[in-house]
Amino acid sequence: MLCAVTFRRPSSPGRCLATSMMLRTPSALASFTRRKLLHTALFFPGHGVQRVGMANTWMDHFPHKTTHALNEMDSILGFKLSRIILDGPNSKLNQTENAQPAIMAVSVLILRILEEEFGFDTKSRVDVMLGHSLGEFSALVAAGYLQFADALKLVRRRAEVMARCTQQIVEQSGESYGMVALICEPDRLEDLLKTVYDFLGLGTSRLDDTNHAMPPISNVMVANINSPNQIVLSGSIPRIKALLVQLRQFGGHDPRAVRLNSDSPFHSPVMSPASDYMSNAIENVDITFPGMIPCVSNVSALPFQSKEDLIQLLSRQCTDTIRWWDSIRYLHQERGVRCWIGIGPGKVGRNLVGKEVGRVDTKGGGVWAVCNPREMEEMMVALEETRKSVDAPVP
Repeated sequence: MLCAVTFRRPSSPGRCLATSMMLRTPSALASFTRRKLLHTALFFPGHGVQRVGMANTWMDHFPHKTTHALNEMDSILGFKLSRIILDGPNSKLNQTENAQPAIMAVSVLILRILEEEFGFDTKSRVDVMLGHSLGEFSALVAAGYLQFADALKLVRRRAEVMARCTQQIVEQSGESYGMVALICEPDRLEDLLKTVYDFLGLGTSRLDDTNHAMPPISNVMVANINSPNQIVLSGSIPRIKALLVQLRQFGGHDPRAVRLNSDSPFHSPVMSPASDYMSNAIENVDITFPGMIPCVSNVSALPFQSKEDLIQLLSRQCTDTIRWWDSIRYLHQERGVRCWIGIGPGKVGRNLVGKEVGRVDTKGGGVWAVCNPREMEEMMVALEETRKSVDAPVP
């Protein structure tokens, strides 16, 4: 049985990341931190982008490489996940323990095709990598920190533990669990976050129409801060609904709420057993540090500082808030990244990145999502034009 969980408020998303970076710069990242400006970031999607047939286009255009990659995945996992990816059904692919390794494997497949069929030299063309939640594992593989087989097995086992955590908390509480995105006007996000944190607490009383004392809401966590106008709540769905009532009646906010395609409360203390599993399991995995390309952590919104830092933050990622917006702002505003390449199924990541970097001048840059071969070719042409623009002498 799961023990009682405590939901806590993370550090303020508005804290000065540049100051934090100055205080924690190890020699292993000296070459990265000495660069005043970067140019290109590669990013990978997380849970929720899975769909049956997401590898079919790649199978049609690159049958040998796709078949080889899917067979490799099946061999590592010990069962035919490829059949579920290609043919479904959706009910099986959407299971956490299947969806997460499937997304990671297809993301890595797309990058391999980009490198081997289109001549994309990741090491020389990319300055930094990051991935949204689950996508962090894809980024760590692509950046050279983890071997594909090790990462895939970690992701599968971690997902199995997460699925069990969800089953246990649902049986224990009798409530449904999941995730809900709140969408507001960009100039309202900071106050919305503050109000949400004010309403979250350890109390167990439910909101009653006759009670205007606004009891605290327990078992809800801010799971993601995704963009200038979107956060994601994770936890008990009835309690998230109660929180929304409080926000609208007493908090002065009326965000649009969208239930996500997940029945699990990811990035909340419900997932503490998964965090414990990761802490132990990753100690037995061969980690290369530093990797060939710096990688930004979801938890700190800064590059991983050491092997020990990577182990700790990758474990905390199961329960802590995903600071995606802070990560994008850090790379865009502090490090000058102008080219953003999304690798993997779906275009959610591109849309989230575009909400930040698309609000300012991106001359000589852009945001691309590589979901099919046609987009890959278009992206390569655009990158070459961007390179010429950047390299052109200033008149």
